[in-house]
Amino acid sequence: MKRIIAVLVENKPGVLARVSSLFRRRNFNIDSLAVGTTDREDISRMTIVVRGDDKTVEQVIKQLNKLIEVIKVSDLSENSVNRILALIKVSANTSNRGEIIEIANIFRARIVDVARDSLIIEITGDEDKINAFTNLMRQYGIKEFVRTGVISMARGSKVVEAKV
Repeated sequence: MKRIIAVLVENKPGVLARVSSLFRRRNFNIDSLAVGTTDREDISRMTIVVRGDDKTVEQVIKQLNKLIEVIKVSDLSENSVNRILALIKVSANTSNRGEIIEIANIFRARIVDVARDSLIIEITGDEDKINAFTNLMRQYGIKEFVRTGVISMARGSKVVEAKV
């Protein structure tokens, strides 16, 4: 079962290494990891996607809370908005360029670069949307593909923030 964990940490060198080391020591694979500063420069937010049963993930959350630099850990596996950003460079020529652009528009993707023989398309969405779009683009020839890890935010009034 996929689980999404949000971790607020002090924005200091070595914190990412300590957090990822905790997962390594437990022989726990990280499916995706996205890290960035919050609205406060001294705090970063990690969004970690892992697979595991409730007991294992609960243990990892307890271990994360023991790290000195960790401010708050939240499980966002349920009732959250999740997004991935992907950039896809697709082979495009005069005969198929319009068709590719039309498909991109249907998926609410954006063309961010145009070259003589390719397009770079930016798409955001959940994993299913990114995968569906990528599968459609394969027929044109994907030259390059990169995507971020999942970022997530709880729906409604639940907030993951540091106490001031």
